[in-house]
Amino acid sequence: MKFRNFKMVDYVVYGSGCFDQLGEILAPRRKGDAPMIFFVDEYFQDKTAFLSRIPLQGKDKIVVIDVTYEPKTTTVDKIRDELKAEFGEVSGIIGIGGGSVMDMAKAVALMMTNLGSSADYQGWDLVKVPGVYKVGIPTISGTGAEVSRTCVLTGPTRKLGMNSDFTPFDQIVLDPSLTKTVEPNQRFYTAMDCFIHCVESLTGTYLNAFSQSYGEKAQELCEEIFLQKEVWDDDADEKLMMASYAGGMSIAYSQVGVAHAVSYGLAYLLGTKHGIGNCIVFDKLEEFYPDGVKKFKEMVKKHNIDIPQGITKGLTDEQFDTMINVSLGMAPLWENALGKDWQQIMTRERLRKLYEKL
Repeated sequence: MKFRNFKMVDYVVYGSGCFDQLGEILAPRRKGDAPMIFFVDEYFQDKTAFLSRIPLQGKDKIVVIDVTYEPKTTTVDKIRDELKAEFGEVSGIIGIGGGSVMDMAKAVALMMTNLGSSADYQGWDLVKVPGVYKVGIPTISGTGAEVSRTCVLTGPTRKLGMNSDFTPFDQIVLDPSLTKTVEPNQRFYTAMDCFIHCVESLTGTYLNAFSQSYGEKAQELCEEIFLQKEVWDDDADEKLMMASYAGGMSIAYSQVGVAHAVSYGLAYLLGTKHGIGNCIVFDKLEEFYPDGVKKFKEMVKKHNIDIPQGITKGLTDEQFDTMINVSLGMAPLWENALGKDWQQIMTRERLRKLYEKL
């Protein structure tokens, strides 16, 4: 029997205020005068108090990442080319922001040392050369991007990650105080990414004791925060950050399922952000995840969250086919959800009807 021997994050620091240790953490990783490049979510571009805490030295540079759309292979290649033209080599890439910024940091770090376009590496274990040193610092909790072995990119023909043992961060900095200013709706959508991929992992065919242990704890924390708590406080920020970490660890040895597979199609065609896309899809998946969807709807009601409806109304057959093709390309997700015979269960016709519900 073959067991997965997967790569994890090398170093983890956790605690409110630990972001201020970043300079100390980076110091031994600097290579001469080659700079550290800080990818910062555009949310922070005018937050001078926060930007002043970034430990810039020498030729270090802050690159503001536009998160209007999720990361594209063309953007990854462009930033890589600009950094190489300006500096030749860099000491490392530090991603500070949500899942999109962290995925961008992972992708660019890999492409600093791998030839060609990032689109050439969309898939499983296609990356063969380690990237430059990379650090992930989440400022919103839920995606699990800080611990995953993928960085999800939208390419010319598909939305698919660079899944490899070289993709995980070398270091992550988990500072709950960085998530305090997240707007409640956005916090909910991103947190539900965590809750949903726990439900998918815990009900999937790939489940084992490793993924179950992390998944159950992450789901328990999400339910405590969103169903039991009456007010949002520091304790909620701390527990949601740990739920995100544990949820990401759960799918490291398992997989996600139907909601994620379907939401990739929405993201590719309509540009729907990952968190809200998962919510839109999961809201209609009672037949696959009855218990999880019931709890999800309770959370939505309790927190007065708006889940968009009717977003696929009026799409053409060609557009539906595009979404279906992208979704069905996520074979491991479908196999985890439905088993090895998933192609007989999730036909194009059935998937079309599911998309029409959205």
